Amino acid sequence: MSVYYLYHDEKKCIACHACEVQCKVHKGLPVGPRPNQVITVGPLRPASQLRAAFVFMACFHCEEPWCVPACPTGAMQRRPEDGVVFVDQALCVGCKGCILVCPWGAPQWDSERGAVVKCDYCKDRLDAGLKPACVAACPTGALSFGRAERMPDIRRVRYAREIFASRT
Repeated sequence: MSVYYLYHDEKKCIACHACEVQCKVHKGLPVGPRPNQVITVGPLRPASQLRAAFVFMACFHCEEPWCVPACPTGAMQRRPEDGVVFVDQALCVGCKGCILVCPWGAPQWDSERGAVVKCDYCKDRLDAGLKPACVAACPTGALSFGRAERMPDIRRVRYAREIFASRT
């Protein structure tokens, strides 16, 4: 996992898709590729009220990403200093190997460029001390970004692992 974590608070998300739009604007992407997506689940009917849930999907920046060794040119890379997985556009030949192996669908095909694009936490903004474009654009504060150990989701996962380990 990356040093950083992008946390989505589904209780605050209104599925306005501002995160998707700002990502595409920042990266100059055409219609088609969506490096991050808000997926609607539902409608659901808990407690006899219709509801929908919204799931934010972007790259997980895996500790051992399958996409990196699948790339024959070395275009798909993982930064050693922070674990951000990114595509070096100058090296991508469009073989789509990374797309085939990623279980999360993070790498996306950009037919206009003839290359793969994916969420890279807006590493240019990150290197300048700014938040990713999707986080900066979220009007409800549903997206948070920071060091993994400070994010709420990570604390829950670690706590659950501790409980499970104590019972075995």
